[in-house]
Parts: sequence; structure tokens; C-alpha cells
Amino acid sequence: MATATAVTPRPTTHRAAKARNVTVTDPALVRRAVKAAALGNAMEWFDFGVYSYIAVTLGKVFFPSGNPTAQLLSTFGAFAAAFLVRPLGGMVFGPLGDRIGRQKVLALTMIMMAAGTFAIGLIPSYSVIGVGAPILLLAARLVQGFSTGGEYAGASTFIAEYAPDKKRGFFGSWLEFGTLAGYIGGAGLVTLMTALLSSDDLLSWGWRIPFLIAGPMGIIGLYLRMRLEETPAFAAQLEKAEARPKVPLRDMVAGQWKALLICMGLVLVFNVTDYMLLSYMPSYLTSELKYDETHGLLVVLGVMALMMIVQPFAGALTDRIGRRPVIAAGCAGFLLLSIPALLLIRQGSLLAVGLGMAALGLLLVCFTAAMPAALPALFPTRVRYGSLSIGFNVSVSLFGGTTPLVVTALIGATGNMMMPAYYMMAAAVVGGFAVWRMSESAGRPLPGSAPSVEGS
Repeated sequence: MATATAVTPRPTTHRAAKARNVTVTDPALVRRAVKAAALGNAMEWFDFGVYSYIAVTLGKVFFPSGNPTAQLLSTFGAFAAAFLVRPLGGMVFGPLGDRIGRQKVLALTMIMMAAGTFAIGLIPSYSVIGVGAPILLLAARLVQGFSTGGEYAGASTFIAEYAPDKKRGFFGSWLEFGTLAGYIGGAGLVTLMTALLSSDDLLSWGWRIPFLIAGPMGIIGLYLRMRLEETPAFAAQLEKAEARPKVPLRDMVAGQWKALLICMGLVLVFNVTDYMLLSYMPSYLTSELKYDETHGLLVVLGVMALMMIVQPFAGALTDRIGRRPVIAAGCAGFLLLSIPALLLIRQGSLLAVGLGMAALGLLLVCFTAAMPAALPALFPTRVRYGSLSIGFNVSVSLFGGTTPLVVTALIGATGNMMMPAYYMMAAAVVGGFAVWRMSESAGRPLPGSAPSVEGS
């Protein structure tokens, strides 16, 4: 048995061995890779969580208006703008990750995400610099969106290529565990500030605190990512090539069009339901249902904690019974239960809201547990980062990140408070079709990679 050597600009030694074209992973190295990827994802979604939960305050700071709905729409408009540049980030960082390596690109996206979030905390309010405030907010959001274009696809690819085949679902589920941890950190901090600070203090300076925290978090995440080696799959791919691989963008799209369409369908149902529950519902409870802001945030916080508990077990379940049955169950659940769950939420009592949100949260776990392992398995190693970045970010930009804005606008235009349920049901139909067309990947090697087994 020979030790595999990672091919990078400077020699590094992988603690993953190859024998007869089988990669034997080092459990300690896999766990370290998972932690670094999950922490970066947590930082990203800490920001998105904070932005969503404090949207009403941000609307008053950056978009003064006598109409609270117009303020909320403007704030979510800036939120959605970041998603419009995500495909551009994916087209830059994805192919770059397939050429120079996953680890280097993930370190770069970490720097940009932290800088963009930190910058928001330094922007003067509209009352100080006028129209320059929303312009600077939009610029910071565009930096975040561009960097995020390479984050999720890279992190899920990184974990998938490190993990042994029979545990890819379990290890991949920790990526979304990091997402939920980031959301909980953001929601918890906003809830604490809402409870401890007066409305005037929150409006004048308190809202800046969560964004300024991104600086130290980014430094920690960057340190962890810089200490990692390249994945065994990418190192093996690089060994086969005489020079660094350069795959044309058209090969990542036209050459993978069937997998890309499946990817976009899966990402659509995953992200519409994700952003509906974790980003939009706090504002829905406050602005549309006139629910107490603090109690609404606490309910969402409790639902996310429940999801975190279930997440690793659901990930392990996808290794045993497959990704397709779990994702299909989530699609069927949203199709059948979205209306009953939202009717419960609209009852307004704490118990009813909690039960409705918990039902949606447990259905969402079907996606958060399965997608980090299912999506990278759609593409071969040589184009995995690039193709996944493009498919993921196009779908998120068109459907996921725009969910709060679109649903708010639909409610305003129709007056129908059940629009969130109808939107999730439509997404479930699209996701169900994508599941029907996808192949099962649980327990199997990634396309273009050698079988991977867990070492002792």
C-alpha cells in the first residue's frame, strides 16, 4: 500500500491511502475537513439569518418611508440582489476550483464573505448620507453574493470528495448543520438584542453588532480552511493531467445539461422551502400577522434547534435507504402539508405557530440532510465544482433568494395570506420531477473518482 500524494504547488502528504484504485480515508482528516467546510457555511448563513431577522429594522435605517410594507420590500430587494450575481460568482469560482483546487477557492470565498458582511456594519444610515446608504448596502450585498457563488458548491464538493462512499450522507449532513448553526447564531443574537435594547438603540447602533462579528468569524474560518489539504479525488485527477486541467465553460454546461437540469430542480425545492421557513417566516409573522417580534423569533429558533438535532440522523438515514426516497418524502410532505401547516401558523397562538413551523422544519430536513451528498454526485470529478456552482447558483438566484421578495409582493398584490403555502407546493412539484429523473448515489463512488472506504 502506497501513500497518495496530493498534487499542489507545494508537496503535501494526504493521509488517504490508495490500493488497487481504492481510496482509504483517514477519519481524523475527514472530520477536520467537515468542520472547516461547515464553519464557513455557518458564517455565510449567520449573515443571511441576521439580515432576514432584522429586516424590519434595516428597512427603517436604509429605506425611510411611511409605508412599512414598502420598507420591507426594499430591504428584501437588496437581499435578493445578492442572489442575482451568484451565478457570476459560480462561473468564476467553480471553474477555478476545478483548475487550481477546492481548498484555495474556499479560502478566497471565506475572505470575501467576511469582508462584505463586516462592511455592512460600517455603513452610515440614510439619515446621515442619504441615498448613498442604500447604494453602499447594495454594493456590500453584491460582494457577498459574488463570493457565495463559490461557497456551497465548493463546500459540498469538498466534503463529498473527502468522505467514504458509505458515509457520504452522514458527513454531508454536517454542512447543513453548519447552516442551521449560523442561522441560530444570527437569530439568537437578534432575539437577544431585541429583548435587551430599546427600539431607539436597536435602530441607532444595535443593528450593527451582528454584522461586525463577521470579521473575527471570518479569520477563524480562513485559518481552518488554510490548514486543509486538497481532496483525494482532486489530487488524483490532477495526477492524471500533465498540466492543470482547464475545462471550457461550455463543457460544464452543454456537456452536463441533463445533470444541470436535475440539479436546478432539486435546488429549487430545497431553497424555496429553506428561505421560506428560515428567512421569510420571521418577517411574515411580524409584518403580515402582527405577531410579537421576539416570540416569533424564538419560535423559529426552536424549530432550527429541532432540525439540528435531527440532521445527522437523517443524513445517516440517506446512507442506508438512499437519497431519492428521503428527498421524495420531503417533496410529498410539502405538497400535502404546506396548507395545513400555514393554517396552523395563522391561528396565531404560540402552540399552533410552533406546531406548524415544526412540521415544515422536519420536512425541510429531508432536503438539508440529503442534498449535500446528492448534488455533488450528479457530476464527474473534472467538472464537479464548476457545473455544480453554475446549476446551484442559477436556481438559487431565480427561485431561492427571491422567495421573500416574490411572496411579499404576491401577498401585497392579491391580499391572499396563503401565498407562502402555494409557493412551497409549486416548488415541491418541480422537486418531485427532479427526484424522479435522478439516479441513486448512496453507497456508490462519485462519478470519475475511485471508490472510497473508511480507514481504521
